[in-house]
Amino acid sequence: MPDGQHLPPYARFLGVTARRSDEGELQFVMPFGDAVLGRPGFLHGGAIAGLLEFAAMGAIYEALDGAEAQVKPVNVTVSFLRGGTSQETFAAATVTRLGKRVANVEAHAWQQDRAKPIASAQMNMLLKRD
Repeated sequence: MPDGQHLPPYARFLGVTARRSDEGELQFVMPFGDAVLGRPGFLHGGAIAGLLEFAAMGAIYEALDGAEAQVKPVNVTVSFLRGGTSQETFAAATVTRLGKRVANVEAHAWQQDRAKPIASAQMNMLLKRD
């Protein structure tokens, strides 16, 4: 997943890339630009929600440890905590439960300071394993 092989076309449109933090955590980075612009100078909520979903999917594929599966969102709850401004946005996720057919994931997005997230999400994802 770090090479973005499972990222959908929408992620590429937004310019989302995957990277590893110094601690080895899988993170997703979204640059600020016209594709993510909402009201002037701020991120669009849909772009933020998409970034959180990509982070959740990345965490699931990593937790599956190479096993092939199709992942689809079932329930997604996004909390917008503060306005995202004109700078890079980061996201990471944690799988809180990985079952045979459903995964529960928690994701967070931040900009300059991880301790001040701009959004968080709770997601239930359907797994169809090959």
